[in-house]
Amino acid sequence: MSERPEVKPAEGRLGILLPGFGAVATTVVAGVEAARQGIAKPIGSLTQMNTIRLGKRTDNRAPLIKDFLPLTELEDIVFGAWDPIPDDGYESAREAGVLERHHIDAMETFLRSVKPMPAVFDKEYVRRLDGPNVKSGENKYELAQMLREDIRNFKAENDCARLVMVWCGSTEIFLRPGDAHQTLEAFEAAMKANDEGIAPSMLYAYAAIMEGVPYANGAPNLSADFPALEKEAVKRGVPIGGKDFKTGQTLMKTILAPGLKARMLGIDGWFSTNILGNRDGAVLDDPDSFKTKEESKLSVLEHILQPEMYPDLYGNLYHKVRINYYPPRGDNKEGWDNIDIRGWMGYTMQIKVDFLCRDSILAAPIVLDLALFLDLASRSGMGGVQEWLSFYFKSPQTIPGLYPEHDIFIQHRKLKNTLRWLGGEEPLTHLGQDYGPEDAEGE
Repeated sequence: MSERPEVKPAEGRLGILLPGFGAVATTVVAGVEAARQGIAKPIGSLTQMNTIRLGKRTDNRAPLIKDFLPLTELEDIVFGAWDPIPDDGYESAREAGVLERHHIDAMETFLRSVKPMPAVFDKEYVRRLDGPNVKSGENKYELAQMLREDIRNFKAENDCARLVMVWCGSTEIFLRPGDAHQTLEAFEAAMKANDEGIAPSMLYAYAAIMEGVPYANGAPNLSADFPALEKEAVKRGVPIGGKDFKTGQTLMKTILAPGLKARMLGIDGWFSTNILGNRDGAVLDDPDSFKTKEESKLSVLEHILQPEMYPDLYGNLYHKVRINYYPPRGDNKEGWDNIDIRGWMGYTMQIKVDFLCRDSILAAPIVLDLALFLDLASRSGMGGVQEWLSFYFKSPQTIPGLYPEHDIFIQHRKLKNTLRWLGGEEPLTHLGQDYGPEDAEGE
């Protein structure tokens, strides 16, 4: 284990920059303000509501995470955003339809104060979305420099000590890394040449990293998941993480699949289908954007179940994922799963799940936690890919050469042990061999 870093205090204001100011981003902003005003609790947020056990069970030490480590207080957060649609936070939240009017109206003045900056946006990468609030430039490199200027101006105008950026924008068309993504020099040359392999989300990631701003990717886009930006993040000591917020159906898969595997129950098929009607649903109605999302969702079971190690149980697993745009449902996504499993002597059973979830309600606390934990990592000198934050992602970004860990319980243990390490405490192994009769008598 490397030497524990010095964790600098969370002094001053933290600016949270949100590319994409639709359903997820406005729900985050409104939820943080609701917590600050005492209107609602930040349910779902580990940084705000979760405790962390320290030492032995008999020590009875379990402070809140936010009391154990120097996380930024909610009162010290200020929000900024970009979006091709110019609606302020109040209008955008109303249009998204996630929150009820009594919540939105109670915070109208604050929500109206958050206005999106003109976005770097290109319909070639998100075909089912458009808007007039966009930047124009000679090439993609010039657009990236405009984003860097936005970042500097926002920090100065809002008197921020530090910034983080969390991508809350739409899923872009499917792209694979190529020669342009291997080195920073090649990437910058490709931007200047308007290379088709350079999508808008990559420009935001580049701008953030070059400005020393931690970056998290909440969509399955390639974004910062390629060598040029990963290496630059390490070089500059900038924490990065991704990809694709773990909400809804994939959240349930990462809970159920480890349990079935732990019992060595076979799985013959896992059929998943979704209906949703928000902006995300409209974007994913485009086959090329859906391909990006499908790659993210399909990889989960393969990595958890390890069919190459357990061919008798999972070698012939049929896994199918569908997403259907259904406008009447709005942000209230519904996910159905049919799971065909096998038990003792090969006898078959079925599990059926119908999860009527609120996608942005599940995503909002993830955005807050990622922002606060990335800021913590930055103040601790932890640059590059933050694999300990895999807990929050469908398709975790990893250090080159490592396979991603999808089991949510392993991810959670890794996150908590990283926090213990940062706080100067020993990681928990749950071995239990350090307890004796004297411990039992004391309980």
